[in-house]
Amino acid sequence: MSTPSATDRFNEEKATFAIRGADAPDLDAGVAAIRNVLKTLPQRSGVYRMQDARGDVLYVGKARSLKQRVANYTQIKALPKRLQRMVSQTRSMTIVTTNNEAEALLLEAQLIKRYRPAYNVLLRDDKSFPFILLRADTDFPRVQKHRGARRATGNYYGPFASAGSVNNTLNALQKLFLLRSCTDGFFKTRDRPCLLYQIKRCSAPCVGRIDKAAYAELVGDAKDFLAGRSTQVQAKLGTQMQAAAEAMDFELAALLRDRLKALTFVQGTQAINAEGVGDADVFALACKEGLIGIQAFFIRGGQNWGHRSFFPTHTAEVPEDEVLTSFLTQFYEEVPPARTVLLDRDLPEAELLAQALGDAAGYKVALSVPQRGDRRRLMDQAKRNAVEALERRLAESTTQARLLREVADLFDLPEPPDRIEVYDNSHIQGTNALGAMVVAGPEGFRKGQYRKFNIRNKDTVPGDDFAMMREVFQRRFARAQAEDPDRDGGEWPDLVLIDGGRGQLNAARGVLEDLGIEDVCLVGVAKGPNHGREGREVFHLMDGRDFQLPVNAPVLFYLQRLRDEVHRFAIGAHREKRAKAIGASPLDEVPGIGPARKKALLMHFGTGRAVRNASLDDLKRTPGVSAAVAQQVYDFYHAR
Repeated sequence: MSTPSATDRFNEEKATFAIRGADAPDLDAGVAAIRNVLKTLPQRSGVYRMQDARGDVLYVGKARSLKQRVANYTQIKALPKRLQRMVSQTRSMTIVTTNNEAEALLLEAQLIKRYRPAYNVLLRDDKSFPFILLRADTDFPRVQKHRGARRATGNYYGPFASAGSVNNTLNALQKLFLLRSCTDGFFKTRDRPCLLYQIKRCSAPCVGRIDKAAYAELVGDAKDFLAGRSTQVQAKLGTQMQAAAEAMDFELAALLRDRLKALTFVQGTQAINAEGVGDADVFALACKEGLIGIQAFFIRGGQNWGHRSFFPTHTAEVPEDEVLTSFLTQFYEEVPPARTVLLDRDLPEAELLAQALGDAAGYKVALSVPQRGDRRRLMDQAKRNAVEALERRLAESTTQARLLREVADLFDLPEPPDRIEVYDNSHIQGTNALGAMVVAGPEGFRKGQYRKFNIRNKDTVPGDDFAMMREVFQRRFARAQAEDPDRDGGEWPDLVLIDGGRGQLNAARGVLEDLGIEDVCLVGVAKGPNHGREGREVFHLMDGRDFQLPVNAPVLFYLQRLRDEVHRFAIGAHREKRAKAIGASPLDEVPGIGPARKKALLMHFGTGRAVRNASLDDLKRTPGVSAAVAQQVYDFYHAR
């Protein structure tokens, strides 16, 4: 079945109706706009978007019957206060029809993720889920951690709740099945085994220490283990160990014994409270003091592949069942569902949700509420974890709110900051220079909003931190002025921290003054006496004052944590850029030369210098390079 985003299924241009009105909230104007759209709505399923006077999306909803569902918004007295506020801001609507309600549910999740509307329940999670990928495109498949789109050929196992869960399982796979984890380039260039072979975590197929058939058997055992058939693998290892011992091959028997011990250990750590469950995703919801937390367990083949807590936003005045339904549709936008999804409550739209998830996944998905046995015990554990995670979140939010109030008092802000931006530069003697920005708020770090700035001003003297800071601030705030001059998008900072002293602060301040920005609070955070070894950072303010905080002040620890985070992010980005520069080729500068043609040229000539000095006839004789490309390469170098 094709996805709801297929162009031949939806046509928004033909289904868009808009009435523009005043910006101020007005119930009568909102109802009038909705009624005008209502006249043209069909009695069929679809998705509707409510928009304000500027066209920003306020709410995305789905309906079995668009006409009946949208008509409910004109009955103001029957609506909760939250929806009344939404109607008062509505000035236009966009309608998209679908073939059925299940498709509407999937499309609703896609549009919520795209527009992040103010009145929808939102799943805020910046991290994608990691998987284990067992490649299937080589004679000796590689086992590796994988994030992102699943384009590579092979078997994907997951999701895992965290990178730590994946790393633990990968370590177990290396100990148990001796599968290679190296890249293809590293694999092809080896002439002797690497350290992993010496410590018995790889079978060294790169140098022929194991043949293709024996390696394929190890791959099959690994697939059985990841699919939950670890008991069969255990029995097989036990039989092989016994046979090796009887044949007096004690070295092989010891190796199999170690693998068997590793398997027993993994079974004891991963199968906690998950035996007999098979493949399942487990979700439990907890609510306290207006905050909702959802705990997710990922069970595959009876193995516990970790758990994660989620805290959806915009949940005020929204029923818990609706929050959980909206959460699941958005959650499974990125993650393939297990065939069984266990919930702690019955949902009114459970059948519709199961149909939509099954249509998207291509197999049947069942939603159920466990009543007894292993599944019930697992659900009880998920509920306890949900409550405990929610209580920790409440305690952290209380502490965080207190810290932000102290930050506001410390830097004379009118109210606790909602968005704090922190800046730092990183380079080695001016090479591979870049600036970094991290963002923090009441909920913690907003990693999806981190930014890197490659220093590209040719007039900047290498190593000039002040000039680098000026360039970063010029690009950041000039763009903010152009894209959000009214500061309605939530992208303007309430507080800016700069990792540096008075010089960096003055450089940033000069840029903002040139742009006409005078109301952004800038603070320089510099290491104090003895280069900060005493934890006594010096804070430089725009009015010329400098001060230090007591070494045991909680607000100092918070500000240090912000500074350390931008330092970590900047150094990591710099290392990544430096690593790319080391592996760069002179052919990268030639426009229109992709990886395949670059490889063909280097394989034929040996070095980039040889390509540059080659004649046009020699370039044309390169296998895989056309005459036009050869002419392009020749002209690029000789035009200079």
